[in-house]
Amino acid sequence: MSPTSTLTQQSHRPRFHLAFPVDDLDAARSFYGALLGCPEGRSDNRWVDFDFFGHQIVAHLCDSNEDNVVTNSVDGKNVPVRHFGLIVPWPQWERLAARLRGADITFIVEPYMRFNGEAGEQGTFFVADPAGNVLEFKTFRDESQLFAS
Repeated sequence: MSPTSTLTQQSHRPRFHLAFPVDDLDAARSFYGALLGCPEGRSDNRWVDFDFFGHQIVAHLCDSNEDNVVTNSVDGKNVPVRHFGLIVPWPQWERLAARLRGADITFIVEPYMRFNGEAGEQGTFFVADPAGNVLEFKTFRDESQLFAS
């Protein structure tokens, strides 16, 4: 998995920027950098940029992070409302799920398939970073079905 190669493939697409709170920059570096493979960009003593598969995310050190986890029921699973994530190709999604399992990361929602055999068929899973920020990783059998209804 190479976030830099993803950037090359997506150079024609807009990229998002997301800033989010963390309570430990070293733990953020370990999770996003070492575990997810996101190269580090600029940093300071209170924040660090990461190349999140061609997108810019910034972990900002916060002295307090209120834990207001609100969930909605989706397919009978409690999905945290506040989350961000990425849609990746199927083989990369499977490798990432295996890497997280191998690192003993607890899944908030285990990898599973939605809309089997229907428009928008997709795989999804949710994990939290060390500060409790929730990430969703999705994949589609046919990415043209991303917005299928």
